[in-house]
Amino acid sequence: MAHDVKVPSVGESVTEALLVQWLKNDGDTVQADEPLFVIETDKVTLEVTADTGGTLNIKVKEGETVAIGTVVAEIESGGKTEKDTSDTAREQESEPENTAPKDSGPSEKKEPKGQEKKSETENKEIPEKDEGDKVGNISPSARRLAEEKQIDLSDVTPSGPGGRITKGDVLLVLESSQDRAVEPDASEPDKAESDGKTDPETSASDKAEPDKAGSDKGESDQADSGKVGSEERVTRKPMTPIRRKIAEHLLKARQNTAMLTTFNEIDMSRVMALRQAYKEPFKEKHQVSLGFMSFFIKACIEALKQNPQVNAFVDGKDIVYHHYYHVGVAIGSGKGLVVPVIRHADQLDFAGIEKAIVAFVDKIENNRLELADLEGGTFTVSNGGVYGSLLSTPILNSPQSGILGMHKIEKRPVVVDDEVVIRPMMYVALSYDHRIVDGREAVTCLKKIKACVENPERMLLEV
Repeated sequence: MAHDVKVPSVGESVTEALLVQWLKNDGDTVQADEPLFVIETDKVTLEVTADTGGTLNIKVKEGETVAIGTVVAEIESGGKTEKDTSDTAREQESEPENTAPKDSGPSEKKEPKGQEKKSETENKEIPEKDEGDKVGNISPSARRLAEEKQIDLSDVTPSGPGGRITKGDVLLVLESSQDRAVEPDASEPDKAESDGKTDPETSASDKAEPDKAGSDKGESDQADSGKVGSEERVTRKPMTPIRRKIAEHLLKARQNTAMLTTFNEIDMSRVMALRQAYKEPFKEKHQVSLGFMSFFIKACIEALKQNPQVNAFVDGKDIVYHHYYHVGVAIGSGKGLVVPVIRHADQLDFAGIEKAIVAFVDKIENNRLELADLEGGTFTVSNGGVYGSLLSTPILNSPQSGILGMHKIEKRPVVVDDEVVIRPMMYVALSYDHRIVDGREAVTCLKKIKACVENPERMLLEV
């Protein structure tokens, strides 16, 4: 009985998805709840699992854009299991020994035995090839391309889920090898000889001829390399659905809001000392590390309570005030920037916030982030400091009216009590929608964040 595998619905506004990668090959035996393929929409990247076990029959190739609900494969539940397949293979291996004497006469016995030895040698060589392919899971399209271009898969760095080699990984190696090919390498013939890769049956006179041909080839390569080097190479790739959506969203925020940014700097000495002192006990008790993000989210909530306009939306001619605090945390991934939302962050303690962030990171890495995880945010926090950013102006996450940008911690000389001292400092930036947030409210909000982070006990006492 065949069971249809369809592209699942991930939200009312999503009508199509890009089939990014098959995690199984056509004809593979799969189990229920085993990952089959990865899809990417304009909002999320999702890993789709099998509803039932059986033999997989793929109908849609990688890289195709399909509508939601499209049947991309079938699972034949009556297919052979891996055990049945291995038993059949063992029976087929034993068939030549039983049938060869009956089909051939005494004078023909030597030929089948020779064929048997050859087939046994081939069978022994196949596992060795498979061992070489275990650099990572390999998608069918990547394997075909590697075979066509004669690329050693051990040279390919996998970037897919679970260490899987994708077609893009093979193309990257192919492009880099082509770049190296246009550069003349005079030592190549000597390297071939030193590696002992010459044919044992080749005579000395035969060896001399390739050297001459190699020198002629080297001259032509130098001429070709000059020609190729003068050309301007470009690569054109279509934007992925999620990248298109990010571009549209950011452009919309720039065009439809009166965005302005105010800056300040924070002395991180107290927070760093507190984190260092209680980092180990915190992890032992809560099974999660204590980071800086929980301090900043707590500080933002205190500031938003005093400045509700920054936690509000513009809806036509109305201002919608939120009496709850759904804080989005910007997280970078290989597919692009996503902003999962920590709901009712004001009701969580430090451990709850840190656990929520870790859970979102795990979902992103395993392509299990759901559309509901990205919706409903009222304010956003972005930490560009993890990439080394010293200062930036974050763009609003529309329709929100405020976003805080964190940056790298850097030791700088500052004046404290009329003395110049060295302190770990961080620049912070608050971008806001000037249509409903005045400069006074924005600056007051950022100063409150600064005060709470520089004096963490204020967040505990709510003062």
